Amino acid sequence: MGYSFTPPAGNWANEPIERTEVLWIMIALSYCIFVFFWMIAWHWIGNQNMANEAYKVLPEAYSKKVEDFTAKYTVRQDKSDPSLPVVAPPPGSDVYLAASRFQWRPLVELQQGKSYRLHLSSLDVDHGFSLQPENINWQAYPGYEQVVTITPNKHGQFDIICNEYCGFGHHTMLGRIYVKE
Repeated sequence: MGYSFTPPAGNWANEPIERTEVLWIMIALSYCIFVFFWMIAWHWIGNQNMANEAYKVLPEAYSKKVEDFTAKYTVRQDKSDPSLPVVAPPPGSDVYLAASRFQWRPLVELQQGKSYRLHLSSLDVDHGFSLQPENINWQAYPGYEQVVTITPNKHGQFDIICNEYCGFGHHTMLGRIYVKE
């Protein structure tokens, strides 16, 4: 059982395009143009690209900021891991989180409805910051301090997951933000 195909006679590329094919090509082209401009427009009207600041910083200098912040605002040690400090900065203050293999430090306790300036950086390699279950994502790069103003609108426990492969212990890299009413 075989199939045979006989190519059309002459140059098939010079044959006229059927009207339905032209219609589908126009629909596909129109859709591509619409999606292209919609992606650009969504940057401004979609309210999903957070405006942030970014500064160059040496990892050692950022580590010092995190240590000073932790020493100043530590309120307790975490129940699940007593080696992790929980800090509770006052509303309106700067909150420093550092990513390093394989954890986010410190754990943070914030107040619902109050604004904070969240600073993120990595002390060693690229890390991902994925706040769950809210699905807010950033990248943390060594040598860069990213700053974004946040106002938690829900209370509860929010886990920080590294969503950028950072080494063998990547799957254990967690952090936490507690939001109190």
